[in-house]
Amino acid sequence: MTHIWPAVNATLNGLSGVFLLTAFILIRRKKVEAHKRFMLAACTTSLVFLASYLAYHSVAGTTRFAGAGWSRPVYFTLLLTHTVLAAVIVPLAIISVFNGLKMRVETHRRFAKVTFPLWMYVSITGVLVYFFLYQWFPSR
Repeated sequence: MTHIWPAVNATLNGLSGVFLLTAFILIRRKKVEAHKRFMLAACTTSLVFLASYLAYHSVAGTTRFAGAGWSRPVYFTLLLTHTVLAAVIVPLAIISVFNGLKMRVETHRRFAKVTFPLWMYVSITGVLVYFFLYQWFPSR
């Protein structure tokens, strides 16, 4: 049964990215309430992902990358940047969301300009890491 969790986690990561992009488009169109709902959906999806990821890896352990040649440096570069930025994004997202909910627009905007692209990168690379590990170069 644990074999479905990597796909579930990748889906949650991707869905978070879709919610983020939708929220970005909505705020550009000055639809503040809809932006807020999609940002809260992105936060919720990311929190569910984190809980699911930790639960899965506490049972399954780590997965070794089975690729060779060009795929190894590409994979490990993606993994390293994804992991570092996933840790960096947590406080940035908390600060951004907190200021947005308090309608501290200028502070929210200042943090969101950094948070949004990093969070999108983490969402996209999370899905790519899944494909590298489980679809394109699965261990035998």
